[in-house]
Amino acid sequence: MKNISSVLLISALAFNQSYTTMKQTDTQQELPAPDPSLSSNPFMKKSKLQYEAPEFDKIKNEHFKPAFDFGLKQHEAEIVKIANNPAAATFENTIVALEKSGEVLRRTQIVFSNLTSANTNPTLQALDEEYAPIFAAHSDKMYLNENLYKRIKSIKEDGLDSESKRLVQYYKQNFEIAGANLSAVDKEKLKQLNQELASLSTQYANKLLEARKQGGVFFSDAKELDGLSADEIAAAAADAKTAGQPGKYLLALQNTTQQPLLQNLKNRATREKLFKASWTRAEKGDTNDTRETIEKLAKLRLKKAQILGKKNYAEWKLQDQMAKTPEAATKLMNQVATPAVETARQEAKDIQDLIDQQKGGFKVEPWDWTFYAEQVRKAKFDLDESEIKPYFEITTVLEKGVFFAAEKFYGLTFKKRTDLPVYHPDVVTYEVFDHDGKSIAIYYLDFYTRDSKNGGAWMSNFVEQSYLMGTKPVIVNCYNYQKPAPGKPSLISYDDVSTIFHEFGHSIHGMFASQKYPSLSGTNVPRDFVEFPSQINEHWALDPVVLKNYAVHFETKQPIPQALVEKIKKASTFNQGYMTTELVSAAALDMDWHSVTNDSQLIPVLDFEKQSLTNHGFTLSTVPPRYHTPYFAHIWGGGYSAGYYAYLWSETLDNDAWEWIKNNGGLTRENGDRFRKYILSVGNSVDLNQAFRDFTGHDPDIKPLLRNRGFIK
Repeated sequence: MKNISSVLLISALAFNQSYTTMKQTDTQQELPAPDPSLSSNPFMKKSKLQYEAPEFDKIKNEHFKPAFDFGLKQHEAEIVKIANNPAAATFENTIVALEKSGEVLRRTQIVFSNLTSANTNPTLQALDEEYAPIFAAHSDKMYLNENLYKRIKSIKEDGLDSESKRLVQYYKQNFEIAGANLSAVDKEKLKQLNQELASLSTQYANKLLEARKQGGVFFSDAKELDGLSADEIAAAAADAKTAGQPGKYLLALQNTTQQPLLQNLKNRATREKLFKASWTRAEKGDTNDTRETIEKLAKLRLKKAQILGKKNYAEWKLQDQMAKTPEAATKLMNQVATPAVETARQEAKDIQDLIDQQKGGFKVEPWDWTFYAEQVRKAKFDLDESEIKPYFEITTVLEKGVFFAAEKFYGLTFKKRTDLPVYHPDVVTYEVFDHDGKSIAIYYLDFYTRDSKNGGAWMSNFVEQSYLMGTKPVIVNCYNYQKPAPGKPSLISYDDVSTIFHEFGHSIHGMFASQKYPSLSGTNVPRDFVEFPSQINEHWALDPVVLKNYAVHFETKQPIPQALVEKIKKASTFNQGYMTTELVSAAALDMDWHSVTNDSQLIPVLDFEKQSLTNHGFTLSTVPPRYHTPYFAHIWGGGYSAGYYAYLWSETLDNDAWEWIKNNGGLTRENGDRFRKYILSVGNSVDLNQAFRDFTGHDPDIKPLLRNRGFIK
């Protein structure tokens, strides 16, 4: 997932809690034997590919349902056996047994979750809706199992190593947060609520995917697309033809409010049409309207929190995060919001002044901002986006930039693989080697947008690292860049470059995982920590050594001129008021939705959003939130409910740690080894606040973040 200056979306980073979902019955069971008819199902056994990478050449839609059904039964029997074990509870016969359980279910779910995000289809969507409540019930049968909870509580930590102690504490906390201490009556209420919530979240995600697909805008005349490059217009024509409208031009929607092409479109009517299509995509009163689903989700989440003894959902959700409380998260947001809004107002004035100078005769609107901001940037810094893009060809950015920085800082090398099957022809694969030449991971890369793919950018695991399970990481990064016309280069903006570095930062976090237990491995950390490694990796994009290696003109092969580099650096704080305000307003909106304490506060979606933004002082109409409530996928379908503030929290850690790196030599192997030791390799096996202190020598300080955004000197 990406930070505030780039496209965001749901990251499928922490599968572990859903993959340890379990079911229990009242009597002891023997483990079920596989039905002979499942012998050809690829999910029934470990993949024979390197590091158990998925056998995509064998996996078919029809394999998921029988694998789910068998996996659920197998997992149920395993959990019953653990919970009803007559022997006294020990770390090995309870906690380790839980970590090893559910192998078939875990293997099937992890591939399914990735495909429903990156390459879904109606069959998978229907299965997603069918099994969401089943998986929720399966999870509750474990976490609300009194016998199992008693066994976990009785385990003595004496004699355990530090990671094992951490795992016991992790399980205790997860059971308690999930409601293990509730009465029998309340447990039954909670089970029903969780199934309803799971169904609604899946319905929301499917509605939104279709709304984004149907929300694209068709144009009949290429003149309406004035400002786009010939390649972009050709791509729009190809997309329209694919969509069944040959002779027209299709501008598809990205997941955020603002659309990247608004920066270049000269026709104001075209800009307005594209922006409004984005803003209203999921509120048209059709089958893809998400508002009713959202209202149901908000009410049920409040009800769940109250059953669990909390005044609101945010209070319940933040218990195991670094912030701990909504108040702490809100305090951080407020510290950033005030200078951000003040800066955005000045930026709006600069844009309006330019419009007036050009005798535009109109007041700036949201669909005008990026178009004129680009002109203001050019005037202030003599920096033109079209001048930059030829130096950022996407594969070169990856291999000569992202991979190069990883080699210099961590000693990693990469080898392209063409022998591993992939889930879509656009996907490419690399093998990753450590500084000593040993292979450590398989890495998949999926660059281009398509109708079957969720919007945004994210990292996910196909296989998680675990010494207990004997597994190494198999990782994927997904993006949504426009695929170029055949034979044309894929040229991207500097913001897109930053996104690639960011998402690879998540991948590095997963690749360097060094845990015994899968529940604590790699990126299975709190939401408000998980963005820290990815955000810090963005900084390498402008490192002089790294930049010179990848910023090469796609035609002349000449490196980017130093004068242009200086312009990029000088413009680094440009438009930060806008970008920070759109992020913080979305974060505040999320927290408000999940801080209500009674149903009467849950007014209709659009009214609630307007009231929330007004209450927080986000009244600058030209700076809408990065996500409008109807398509705020992070919080309604992506696990970031009451957690969107996490990007700011992690960025506080990022900027503080980056100042330490800069002050201690920058791009050196010594610094890379230190960051790997204290941050990237510890997973969730240590106190992460202490891990930060171990790396920097002090507690986090917000001032580096404010300096980086240009809000203070």
